[in-house]
Amino acid sequence: MQPRNMSMSGVVDLAAVKAAQEAKSKAEQARAEAARQGGGGAVSPADLVIDVDEAGFELDVLQRSTEVPVVIDFWAEWCEPCKQLSPVLERLAVEYNGRFVLAKIDVDANQMLMQQFGVQGIPAVFAVVAGQALPLFQGAAGEQQIRQTLDQLVQVAEQRFGLTGLVVDADAEPGDRQAPAPQAAPVGPYDALLEAAVQALDAGDLGGAVQAYKNVLSDDPGNTEAKLGLVQAELLQRVQGVDPQQVRKDAAEKPGDPTAQIVAADLDLVGGHVEDAFGRLIETVGRTAGDDRDAVRLRLLELFEVVGADDPRVAAARRALARALF
Repeated sequence: MQPRNMSMSGVVDLAAVKAAQEAKSKAEQARAEAARQGGGGAVSPADLVIDVDEAGFELDVLQRSTEVPVVIDFWAEWCEPCKQLSPVLERLAVEYNGRFVLAKIDVDANQMLMQQFGVQGIPAVFAVVAGQALPLFQGAAGEQQIRQTLDQLVQVAEQRFGLTGLVVDADAEPGDRQAPAPQAAPVGPYDALLEAAVQALDAGDLGGAVQAYKNVLSDDPGNTEAKLGLVQAELLQRVQGVDPQQVRKDAAEKPGDPTAQIVAADLDLVGGHVEDAFGRLIETVGRTAGDDRDAVRLRLLELFEVVGADDPRVAAARRALARALF
């Protein structure tokens, strides 16, 4: 498993769109099945903090992450900051009462996992949600910062993936609850077209991916996966073949040119410079008027969709855009 960020932290991760929808469908199906059986099976508070090794990673982290966010604490016995951070994470895991599970990984005994996650130093804290890895923070952190990070993680897990956490029962015996068996995602009417779009992206056929997403939207204009996939595929298509140096030169020499700034913002976003892209277009909104301003505003709204409404950088940029407009 190669870790990847759920948000924009580098190039655009289009495959995560499909993974998110599949994970949400699985979670909804699992909850429905649990309801039919009279409950999902409660866990003991002791099950909220677990030690994980390479042999158990697939079951204890990847499979479990389809029903609850799994926060990973990379630590070692010789690491003094770890001895300060780990107890805080353990206490919060119990306090959050099943909204996430804490998996503790000893890096000395699990070097392969450390390398797979690209851990450069410890303590390092990651999360895995629906099989997708998300770096949270590295080094010692204050409890307020940790709580803010966990709150955002829980919110993203629920809103984007439909994961509402585990039921905790103080009277349950540790280890009683069995991990859910993997369930196939329900097959939807547009799954073949959406899969074709992902395959086109993997093959570098951006035009084919764009058309596949448009085919879905022509029949189902509200399809969330297709709408998000389309704006991301169109972004990649726009920057395909451009000369980055020339784009940067034009943008620097023509600060009031909306076209030059729009192209540079696209390039910023694909390169993972989210705040630079947003800031560039917001400044251009303030320098332009009429149709030019509207074109810049619309492109900025498209980039908001690419990054995702739950990203705090989008919320901040929306406020800045409102100030620039009014």
